[in-house]
Amino acid sequence: MDQTAAAGSPAVVDCEQLVAVIGDAVIVSDPAGAITLWNAAAERMFGFTAGEAMGKSLDIIIPERQRQRHWDGYEKTMATGETRYGHDLLRVPAVHKDGHSLSIAFTVALLRGTDGGVSGIVAVVRDETARWTEERKLRRRLTELEAAAG
Repeated sequence: MDQTAAAGSPAVVDCEQLVAVIGDAVIVSDPAGAITLWNAAAERMFGFTAGEAMGKSLDIIIPERQRQRHWDGYEKTMATGETRYGHDLLRVPAVHKDGHSLSIAFTVALLRGTDGGVSGIVAVVRDETARWTEERKLRRRLTELEAAAG
């Protein structure tokens, strides 16, 4: 397929290639919460290969203490076909395959079938663990300085 575009005309984008090479994790799950797409960045971020993740529940990356809240929201989204997080950046804890905690930020969008019904949810995820850890250190230091000054 010709990927060049004439001046003024839109470029053709190979979406499969885009998802494969993008630096952020791209995860798609079906209406039941089973993973149907897991790109290379998701492999690096969470430690599960695509083969290990495909068909599994999103529970593989959701900390146990967060699961009930997650699934309550997920089921409501599937039932209503609406998400209140369509444009908001969500920041939540996650878990790596080896058990260590991650701090992730992501956006979600609903995928719809030809009938208009929700066929899945896509999340574009970024690992913000380093940023979150640094902010936590800075907040702790600020608290110490305010206590020393007061």
